[in-house]
Amino acid sequence: MGAFALTGALVLTLTACSTGDDAEGDGAASSGAVEIEVSIDAGLDDDARAKFDERVAQFEEEHPDITVTAREYTWEGTTFATELAGGTLPDVFTIPFTDGRGLIEREQIADISDLVAELPYAEDFNPNVAQAGQAADGSMWAVPIAAYSQGLHYNRTLFEQAGLDPDDPPTTWEEVREDAKTIADATGVAGYATMTSGNTGGWILTTLTNAFGGSVQEFDGETATSTIDTPELTEVLEYLHALRWEDDSMGANFLYDWGSINQDFAAGQIGMYVSGGGNYGNLFTQNAMNPDDYGLTVIPLVGDGGVLGGGTLAAVSAKASPEEQAAGVEWIDFYYMQKLADEDAAKLDAETAAANDQPVGAPELPVFDEQTYLESRTWIADYVNVPVDQMSSYTENIFDQPVVPEPARSTQEIYALLDPVVQAVLTDEDADIDALVAQVQKEAQALLDAAQG
Repeated sequence: MGAFALTGALVLTLTACSTGDDAEGDGAASSGAVEIEVSIDAGLDDDARAKFDERVAQFEEEHPDITVTAREYTWEGTTFATELAGGTLPDVFTIPFTDGRGLIEREQIADISDLVAELPYAEDFNPNVAQAGQAADGSMWAVPIAAYSQGLHYNRTLFEQAGLDPDDPPTTWEEVREDAKTIADATGVAGYATMTSGNTGGWILTTLTNAFGGSVQEFDGETATSTIDTPELTEVLEYLHALRWEDDSMGANFLYDWGSINQDFAAGQIGMYVSGGGNYGNLFTQNAMNPDDYGLTVIPLVGDGGVLGGGTLAAVSAKASPEEQAAGVEWIDFYYMQKLADEDAAKLDAETAAANDQPVGAPELPVFDEQTYLESRTWIADYVNVPVDQMSSYTENIFDQPVVPEPARSTQEIYALLDPVVQAVLTDEDADIDALVAQVQKEAQALLDAAQG
């Protein structure tokens, strides 16, 4: 079970040191001029892009033989495979934890494990997090740069408008349902909404299934078996059906993905939704949410339920040359990792971010081990500028929630199969839930059987 961390600012504002003279001198990138293309989040505002460009300039000053160009990139399950096959991804790009093992097994990303092993913090990763980027032999092909556990995000202003106490968020799914209806009736917006498209419908359905005590996949040794057709997943779908058709508390948009649900939540059109606990940075920086509106609590757990956790990996293209791979690892270390592992870098990152009105202190699971995490919290304490009191129901309780990893085999494909099931339940009052679940169970098992030979 991972520990909880209060991180610094968004990765776009990282201020860091290089890995040092030894790492720089030994790397293949230092043997001659090399240019790499790196990913940058799509949709950044002008100030955020300017800060990114400053970071590039700092990196190039410290690494004069490396030139960095940037390309806007957002991982989407429906397009990533096409970009990967077509060789159109940047040299350095990010992927969700769920993609890591499959890409490694198929050797579709570069094996940078020898380069990563030379980084000074290579032995300090949280093992529950590190495994997402590791091959079966434990070598790290992709670097975990951020981790999360799911949370229940809620709009404090809508709670107040509905006569609810924003300092007393729901702690059971029945209370979520009651509060969602109260908000919808009082304000006319969705009391509760959920993602349904771009594989995110399956992601959140899996999250709720875990919370209700179930799973969508189980392992016997190395063999995965689909467990979609179980009472817990069916109960979740029946729960969503009740919110939609009995309570009319889910609004009118049933095609949300991660980006669009964040937009509507930040705009005050959604009372509650489930997503990663570290969403605050996106809501504040890219969707201009009023911090006073924001609340975060843990998702309710039923019986032996657990909270789904995941995160983001930085990877290097399999098409990159050895020199480009070495330069890519230098960039990953500089841009993503140093503020998590180095006190001076962490403080400078937090100070710079706070001075530029970027969030510092939003909750995430730690990438590194507990000792490093506890120490890092003290580094940035003076710069925290997010409303941590409004997240206390999350930060004070997340330690008590067992973390459940995402399904390890054919993850995105399984999520894609589940998307239309959630959509059907929310758009067809007469949807036959048992039949939908039975059919997707067959499809998921067939997919696993094919993947496992």
